[in-house]
Amino acid sequence: MEKEKIKKEPNDELNDNVEKSESVKEEQEDPKKELSQEEKIVELEEKIKRTYAEMENQRRRYEKERDDAFEYGGFSFAKESLNLIDNLERSKTSLQNDDKLKNTEALTKINEHLDIICKDMLSILKKNNIEPIKSINEKLNPNCHQAMMEVEDNQKEAGTIVQEIQKGFMMKDRLLRPALVCVSKKAQKTPDNSIKSDEKKENNEKK
Repeated sequence: MEKEKIKKEPNDELNDNVEKSESVKEEQEDPKKELSQEEKIVELEEKIKRTYAEMENQRRRYEKERDDAFEYGGFSFAKESLNLIDNLERSKTSLQNDDKLKNTEALTKINEHLDIICKDMLSILKKNNIEPIKSINEKLNPNCHQAMMEVEDNQKEAGTIVQEIQKGFMMKDRLLRPALVCVSKKAQKTPDNSIKSDEKKENNEKK
C-alpha cells in the first residue's frame, strides 16, 4: 500500500507561521534578556534621573513665569500710563509759552495745580516700584538713555547729559522706557585764529 500523504489543514499552517514569528521575536529580544540584573538597575536609574531632571526644569520654568507675572504683570499698563505725565508736562510748557498768560496770577495757580498732579502720579508710580531715570549732568548710559541731539559745550565732559527731552522710567530692574536726552560734545576746532587776527591787522594798517 502506498503511504498516504498527510495534508495539513489551514489552521495547522497558521499555527506554524505564528510559531515562526514568535521564534523570530524571541531571537530579536534575546540581547535584552542577556542584560544582567545590575545593568537593568543602572538603566532604570538613568531613566529615573532623566525624568526627575525634566520635572525639575518644568518646575523652575513655572516658578519663573509665576514670579514674572507677579512682579511685572502691570508692565504694559505702567508703560501706557506714562503718557499722562508727558501730557501734563506738555500742557505746562504750552501755558508758559502763551503770551497772554505770561506773568499772570492765573498761570501761577495753574502751574501749581499741574505740579501737584504730577507729583501725585510720580508718588503712585514709586509705590509700584516705578521710578524716573536720573539724567541731567549724568554720563550717557545706552542702557537707559537715548541721545536725540548733541550740543557743543567745552565746560562739560563729552557725553554728559545737559537736557532731558522726555523722562525715562525703570520698573525695578527692568527698563520701562529710555530717557530721551541731549548730550554735550566738544566744540570743533577752527583754523588757527592767530593767523586770521594777523591778517585782519595787516588789512587795517593798509587802510
